[in-house]
Amino acid sequence: MTTVLTGLLRDQRVREWSYQLLCVGAVLAVAWYLFDNALTNLSKQDIATGFGYLGREAGFIISDTPIAYEPTDTYGRALLVGILNTVKVALLATILATIIGVAVGVARLSKNPLLARLMLAYVEALRNVPLLLYLFLWYAVIIFTLPPVKQAVMLLPGVFISNSGLVVPAMVWKSGFWEVAAALGVGFAAAITWQFYVRRTRIATGEALPGWPLALLFLVIPLAGVLAFGNADWTFDPPVLGRFRLTGGSHLKPEFVALLIGLTLGASASIAEIVRSGILSIGRGQSEAAAALGLSQGRIMRLVVLPQAFRVIVPPLTNIYLTTFKNSSLAIAIGYPDLVMVSNTIMNQTGQAIEPIALFMLVYLVLSIAISLIMNWYNARVALKER
Repeated sequence: MTTVLTGLLRDQRVREWSYQLLCVGAVLAVAWYLFDNALTNLSKQDIATGFGYLGREAGFIISDTPIAYEPTDTYGRALLVGILNTVKVALLATILATIIGVAVGVARLSKNPLLARLMLAYVEALRNVPLLLYLFLWYAVIIFTLPPVKQAVMLLPGVFISNSGLVVPAMVWKSGFWEVAAALGVGFAAAITWQFYVRRTRIATGEALPGWPLALLFLVIPLAGVLAFGNADWTFDPPVLGRFRLTGGSHLKPEFVALLIGLTLGASASIAEIVRSGILSIGRGQSEAAAALGLSQGRIMRLVVLPQAFRVIVPPLTNIYLTTFKNSSLAIAIGYPDLVMVSNTIMNQTGQAIEPIALFMLVYLVLSIAISLIMNWYNARVALKER
C-alpha cells in the first residue's frame, strides 16, 4: 500500500491534479463558509433572502427601455432592461471606437507633421484623463450648452441634436422584424464564410476567387428574399422639427449620448496606440516590396500592412473591449439606466443586496467570457501557422 501511494505521489500528473483539487476544494470551502455566514446574519436581522423578489412588481420607471417595460412589470424584466441597455451602449461604443481608433492609429504615422501631431494630442488628451470626468464633461456640454428642443440643430438630414439628446430617423416595424434579422444573420454568416474560403484557397493554391462582390451578394440575397416573399411590414419615421418640439424618429437621451461619446472616445485612443504599434511591428520591407509592385499607399496599408498587423493588434484589443464593457458601469454617475443602476434601485426597494450584486457580477462575467471567446477565435484565425 505504501509503495502504491509513493508511486502515485511521484507521478507528476497525479501531483498536478491533486494540487488543483485541493485549491478548488479550499476555494469552495471558503465560499460556502462566507455564504452560510451571510445567510445566518441576514436571518437574525429578519432580512429576506433568495431570488423570489424577481417575480414581484418593480414599481419604478426606467427612462430608456429597448423593450416594452412598465412599472407594473416584474423586477426580473427591469433587470433584463438594464442588461440590454448595458449591451447596447457597450456594443455601439466598441464598434465606433474600433473605426475611429484604426483611423487615428494610421494617421499617427502620417508623413504630414500637422496631422500626426494632432492625432498625438487626441490620444494623449483622452488617455491621461479619467473616463468619469469625461462623462461629466460630455453630459454637461449636452445639457448646458446645446439649444433647447424648439431650436434643435440639424446635424444631417433627419438628425437633430438639442439639450434633450439626439433624434434620428426610426424604422417602425409592424411585423416581420425577426425574419429580417434572421435573414441578415444568415447573409452575414454566409459572407464571412465565403471570405474565409477565398482566403484559404488563395493561400493553398494561389487561385484568385472573387471575394467581396460575391460576399455582398451572399449578404443581400437572404434579405431580398425575405423582403420580397415574407410578411415584413415597416414604415420609415423621420423626425420633424415643429414650432415647439420634435415629432417622430427615435430619441436618444442625453445620458445615453454622453455615455456613448465618452466610452467611444476613451477606447478609441487606446485602440489607436495599439494599431500604431501593430503597424510599426511590420518590417519596412513589406511596404517597400508592395510599392515596388506599383501598389498605392492606401492599398499597401489595407492589403499588406494591416492584415499582418492584426496578429499583433488582436490580443491587446481584446483587453480594450473587455474594459469598455466594464467601464459602461460608470453610467450610474450620469443617470443612464444600465445594469448597475437598475440593480441599485432594486437593492434600495427590496432591501436585498447580495442577490442583485451576484446577478450583475454574473452578467459581466458572462459578457466578458463571451467577448474573450470570440476574440480568441478570431486571433486563432489570423495567427501564423506552420505549413
